[in-house]
Amino acid sequence: MEIATVRTSHHRARSYWKRYSYYYILLILPLAYFLIFRYGPIAGNVLAFRKYVPGGPVYGTEWVGLRYFKLFMNDPNFWVAFKNTLVLSILNLAITFPLPILFALLINEIVSPRVKKFIQTVSYFPNFVSIVVVVGMIKELLSPTTGWVNQLLIHFGMDPIFFVNESGWFRTIYITSDIWQYMGWNAIIYCAVLASVDSQLYEAAELDGASRLKQTIHVTIPQMLPTISVVFILSLGSILSIGFEKALLLYTPSNSATSDIIDTFVFRMGLENSNYSYATAVGMFGGLIGLFLVSGANYISRKISGISLY
Repeated sequence: MEIATVRTSHHRARSYWKRYSYYYILLILPLAYFLIFRYGPIAGNVLAFRKYVPGGPVYGTEWVGLRYFKLFMNDPNFWVAFKNTLVLSILNLAITFPLPILFALLINEIVSPRVKKFIQTVSYFPNFVSIVVVVGMIKELLSPTTGWVNQLLIHFGMDPIFFVNESGWFRTIYITSDIWQYMGWNAIIYCAVLASVDSQLYEAAELDGASRLKQTIHVTIPQMLPTISVVFILSLGSILSIGFEKALLLYTPSNSATSDIIDTFVFRMGLENSNYSYATAVGMFGGLIGLFLVSGANYISRKISGISLY
């Protein structure tokens, strides 16, 4: 009896593997990516508590406790980068977070399937453009000599502005380019939610005399709230880890008053100055703040609305 049970289990396992083996094979590369580039580097956080000497042991030579944390806490350059990161992240979140939601709601109101697909395709495309290309386009468009923005200013009798080199324009350029590049892509998840809303809810609201605007307020948005809450909680976790590549490529000594963020600060300290332990401590500090924000937002969301990640 036991032998028959074992044979049946083996047969089921073999059938299951034959049926789903291709899916597991496809998972190998994503799993390898996360293990090597996401979970593997976590072990390197030990350098925040150990002194690292280039050419020495990988995980440092001696324990120094919280020495590097005390160093950057007393470094005025770090607090400038921290302030810039916080201001840019909050502005970016406040502006770019609601726009995909509004964009998805507008797409949902389009009746023609062809027009809807065309708009969605056009809005998704910028997400696949390289950051390097995007920054190159920004510099060309805003060039003080050949950029069409400054050509327009000159046409109206104004002096050209070197947008990229002026610290006052950095945040505007960064956030505007983020809207263009990611708004359509970030709206995908909300479009998927809207596509799954039961049409009978709209029919019932229409029978009750609700206008299209009231249907959106009382039917559509409540259906989107769980997804909005989860996305917002996840967004808070990366509030101190905004787009490093774009900030680095737009960074110049002239605009450093606003463009120097924590990630560029870590880059300079770690790779340019070879102070790896110091840079690791700064990066770990940013990660801990992100963890605290996600946990706090998750707790508050669970208490208020019952929606949470865990």
